[in-house]
Amino acid sequence: EKPALGICLGMQLLFERSDEASTECLGIIPGQVRTLKPALDRPVPHMGWSALDVRDPDIGLRNGDYVYFAHSYVAHNGEATVATAHYGREMPAVVRRGNWLGAQFHPERSGEAGARFLGAFLQ
Repeated sequence: EKPALGICLGMQLLFERSDEASTECLGIIPGQVRTLKPALDRPVPHMGWSALDVRDPDIGLRNGDYVYFAHSYVAHNGEATVATAHYGREMPAVVRRGNWLGAQFHPERSGEAGARFLGAFLQ
């Protein structure tokens, strides 16, 4: 019943399964986390800044905010996706289902945007 926040791997654990060692996850959000595919202009892991497209302003983030990512696995967009980023394709940056919130990016490394996100969560 209390709000819970998963960051990076913590967000991925909210899904049903992960390609990483064929892991069963918590199953709070439908879907599977897949290996991020590399490309010439997009190495894996994705480490760096990406801009957000925010679908829900209540999460403390704004369209165009840049946040810091460091990950090799990615979920697919679904009903729980409330913000996306692009890294070769659109991917969930923030998901929410009920009292569960997950961020694929690292708010603690994302400056003022990350601070706003954490502040909104604490509210």
